[in-house]
Parts: sequence; C-alpha cells; structure tokens
Amino acid sequence: MDTRVSAKGWVVIPAEYRAKYNLKPGTRVRFVDYGGGLTLVRVPDDPIKASRGMLKGKTSLTEALLEERRKDLERDREMERRHGLP
Repeated sequence: MDTRVSAKGWVVIPAEYRAKYNLKPGTRVRFVDYGGGLTLVRVPDDPIKASRGMLKGKTSLTEALLEERRKDLERDREMERRHGLP
C-alpha cells in the first residue's frame, strides 16, 4: 500500500494497518533506519514490562553450554585414544 509524504513531512498510516496494529491517537511510534529501509515500530508504553520473558527459551543457555563442553571433552578424549596419546 502506497502513501505520500506531505509538505510538512507527515505520513498517513492507512486505516487497515492502524486497526491491525491497534495504533490509536497518541500511540508512540519510532522510525528505524535499516540502511536502505525505513521501518515504523510501535514503542511500548512500558518497555521493561514488554521485554519480560523475551529471552526465555526451553533450554537454559548455561545447560546448553555445559552440554557442548561435555561433547568437546568426549571428542578430545576420542581423538587422544585414536592417536595413542596419554
């Protein structure tokens, strides 16, 4: 969907997108420059609350790192065994 920038630099967000993204008068938005692309991003009312849990995953990163280290150690021991190293 195309729109034009006014002489004052204003841009109208089409009603379809205002409804879809719940953009009401007074909603804060930010323009983000991605080097060749400009994106309009909604600014949450409470950024701390909005980001809660965003890094939560099924696996603990610490557990994943320890598992990788165990695999590395097993691989190293196997290589030592194959090459007759102590």
